[in-house]
Amino acid sequence: MTIETKSCAAARPLKTCATAAELPLNQILGGDCIELMNSLPESSIDLIFADPPYNLQLKGDLYRPDNSHVDAVDDAWDQFSSFAAYDRFTQDWLKAARRLLKPHGAIWVIGSYHNVFRVGAAMQNAGYWILNDVVWRKSNPMPNFRGKRLTNAHETLIWASKEEASKYTFNYEALKQLNEGVQMRSDWVLPICTGHERLKNADGDKAHPTQKPESLLHRVILGTTNPGDVVLDPFFGTGTTGAVAKMLGREYIGLEREAAYREVAEERLSRVRKFDKEALSVTGSKRAEPRVPFGQLVERGMLRPGEMLTNNRGQMAKVRADGTLIADDVRGSIHQVGAALEGAPSCNGWTYWNFKRDGKTVPIDLLRQQIRAEMS
Repeated sequence: MTIETKSCAAARPLKTCATAAELPLNQILGGDCIELMNSLPESSIDLIFADPPYNLQLKGDLYRPDNSHVDAVDDAWDQFSSFAAYDRFTQDWLKAARRLLKPHGAIWVIGSYHNVFRVGAAMQNAGYWILNDVVWRKSNPMPNFRGKRLTNAHETLIWASKEEASKYTFNYEALKQLNEGVQMRSDWVLPICTGHERLKNADGDKAHPTQKPESLLHRVILGTTNPGDVVLDPFFGTGTTGAVAKMLGREYIGLEREAAYREVAEERLSRVRKFDKEALSVTGSKRAEPRVPFGQLVERGMLRPGEMLTNNRGQMAKVRADGTLIADDVRGSIHQVGAALEGAPSCNGWTYWNFKRDGKTVPIDLLRQQIRAEMS
């Protein structure tokens, strides 16, 4: 459902003002994004994804070598009278967005070389804490038809938390599995919208000139939110953020001033179906699992004082009654002794040490997992 509203007063019956107890979940609000954000309850949003105007400053039409016209971004919403005007707009919407974020909330902002440096500075000035910048490298970028510059083959996303101390959501293991078991890097090679994903209007033209691919939002939302979280997009466009949020079991709120874009987004979202509960579950972070002290294995008799542990090189350490180890003249925790034997600054003792059972070598981490299973 699309709601047209221009001010806080107009939105009061819909309970979207700061005094309201409820959010307009899974709706598109029509109007100025700054006014709309100021009308929503403070500290109510888990994640904001913002694709603001880039202020491309295009001068004149652009043509391909075959003299066909390029449908470039020349809409009124991307035009500003000066850099100062753009900076004021950026500062205002970032301030309104930060007010909405929960204490442990976060924001993603995407931009190009035209605006991302100005936006990044404004974010830091507004109090956001930058976590990463991600380079979206387009596998199928539009060529530079004039041949006067390098092909602009990437855009930049800035990921930031509300505060430096914010405990933001980061589903590290889920993104690692999405990347075939390898730690997700900060350069993402993904295609731009083409083919069936590119939405068209009634005339067969692109419904929105800067529609983002769902693959990009899938990484953002999967990696930095949890099912049930509220994702707000202040520049909703044709609704890519809402579509992916809905599929992944998140709630969304879209803000969009252009009626034509809202119409396309509404139709698109009506066709989106949420994934089932089993499909929505992702690989959890190991840091989120219950902490199990090594001494608990000794207390419970799963390992006995005097029992010998070995590393993969056959070096040995004796288990002591207080849960520490001793190896030659080295004493300490499973991590400290492992680090000393390796001559390393740190060591994960759970994956370093093994014990013997029925003639077989078994990692001590299996005992920790057994205890964790009992706790779940």
